[in-house]
Amino acid sequence: MPRVQWALRYDQPCVEITLTLAADGQPMPRVLLADTGAGTRTSLFQLILDEDDCLLCGGKPLPPITLGGAYTGSFPTYRLAVKLPAIGFDENLRAVAVSTLPPAFDGIACFAFLNRFTYGHFGDPAQFGLEG
Repeated sequence: MPRVQWALRYDQPCVEITLTLAADGQPMPRVLLADTGAGTRTSLFQLILDEDDCLLCGGKPLPPITLGGAYTGSFPTYRLAVKLPAIGFDENLRAVAVSTLPPAFDGIACFAFLNRFTYGHFGDPAQFGLEG
């Protein structure tokens, strides 16, 4: 199975996804905190992203979601095309749009997203990876 790995960012696991800018179709790479504690396996959302990124990438508005935890309250959601080219992943996913994110990250890859793959350090504790 194809695998992709990334160096830890500030000692935290990360995943790099690619969004597509609506204006010109250019790829927009985003580095997300890989957080298995964000949401559940059956959560309706898979990513938490900056609302501006959702809008710049032509996200299709969906009904808002109420969260409780690190983000509390009602938040807009969008359907976005998300790619991980190295492992051939290209799907439309639901993202929660927020205005503040963890420092040094462009968003959060939640458990419902990570759980689609085999994930971990694959023998290198200085990296985090996904295998599809």
